Amino acid sequence: MAKKFKVTLKRSLIGCTETQRNTVRCLGLRHRHQTVVIADNPAMRGQIMKVQHMVDVQVEK
Repeated sequence: MAKKFKVTLKRSLIGCTETQRNTVRCLGLRHRHQTVVIADNPAMRGQIMKVQHMVDVQVEK
């Protein structure tokens, strides 16, 4: 079974660059403390790394 990530937005998007806002939106996050489950693939890992200071990531099996 493929791994999945549980991503939670911890910080506000106020004061962030436009590319960071777009990345958070593409991850499926809209509000603070919202959590989404996404598949583990290189594209998603790159998006998480771009906004790693604003999200909390947990690995699910």
